Amino acid sequence: MINQLQHLLEKEKRCAVGLMSGTSLDGIDAALVEIEGSGTKTNVNLLALDTLNFNVDERNRILALCAPETSRVNDICHMNVHLGEKMAEAALKVIHKAGMLPEQVDFISSHGQTIYHMPDDYATLQIGELAVIAARTGILTVGDFRPHDMAVGGQGAPLVPYVDYLLFSHDVKGRAMINIGGISNISILKPQAKADDVIAFDMGPGNMLIDAIMTIGTEDACTYDPNGEYASRGKVYTDWLKAILKRDTYLAKEPPKSTGRESYTYAMAKALYEEGISLGLAFDDIVATVTAYTTESIIGHFKQFIDPTYNIEEVIISGGGVHNKTIMKGLAQGLKQQVLSMDDWGFSSDGKEAIAFAVLGNECIHGHTNTLPSATGAKKAVSMGKLVLP
Repeated sequence: MINQLQHLLEKEKRCAVGLMSGTSLDGIDAALVEIEGSGTKTNVNLLALDTLNFNVDERNRILALCAPETSRVNDICHMNVHLGEKMAEAALKVIHKAGMLPEQVDFISSHGQTIYHMPDDYATLQIGELAVIAARTGILTVGDFRPHDMAVGGQGAPLVPYVDYLLFSHDVKGRAMINIGGISNISILKPQAKADDVIAFDMGPGNMLIDAIMTIGTEDACTYDPNGEYASRGKVYTDWLKAILKRDTYLAKEPPKSTGRESYTYAMAKALYEEGISLGLAFDDIVATVTAYTTESIIGHFKQFIDPTYNIEEVIISGGGVHNKTIMKGLAQGLKQQVLSMDDWGFSSDGKEAIAFAVLGNECIHGHTNTLPSATGAKKAVSMGKLVLP
């Protein structure tokens, strides 16, 4: 193992696959990248990007594992192996798409699928067996990042801000990097930011509640709002929106903080849908109001928690929320900064988190710390990740 790692470290450039399966539960994003250097000298070149979608049965089975009321230990064990197989398939798929062979890839770095996250108890669980990924692909595999941060008092999230710091810090411009997946999260980078300067946290619901409302309202015919079309046709009911925001205690919680599906549950989405119906709202109005919930949560965090002296000039959006034109329009209207998508900026919005975990894996292999205690609340920075040989 030492010889293999030594050979890997001696290479000028390394080829890696980053795997990400997020709280939206739509599938596994796989990014094949070429990484040169490490630390603040890291350069990344995206070679190929692909997604291996979950089918309806897989999505429902994973969703059941995310709630204590419907989760069983034998189902978790089965899904852990099944997702390992699926993640290996996603890695091989993107390698094939790039016209490469598995033996040309140096390592795979997998986030895994979070099924439960308990930051206050320093506990979390991501599944998608690393040993299965390594065995099926024949490639060194890195993963299970979050527990090491939690072992030293951190929340195990958010983790992508470390990569934001490496790749997107600027000497003159302050930037806010927002990813809108199932959950919305932010990295705040002031000009000439050092690692200790970075502020990052989860901001509450992203696409998660919108997707669930769409699933409920269309009886599984549509699991998301394509381009924000339903929301654009509806009317935001301001009084109801204010009530929703007021009873969400997470929004006022001081950073560092993190959240997930255990807080913004399917049951919560169902209750919101039924509440909207009881208020006499049309379906499009319910979607519009819940979409505004996401937008206003993000804007509210800017007003409450971002120091004006950071001189944030650009807000750069990534994740599935980029494709929701209603969200993007709402942010552009509600924020004083310039709002751009990461694609406009020359980086893949859809692949950002998969790329980020490839970078985190690269840092782990180098033995570097790859966390930001300022973001996670940990007592110290650690080198997250576990290595599995094929």
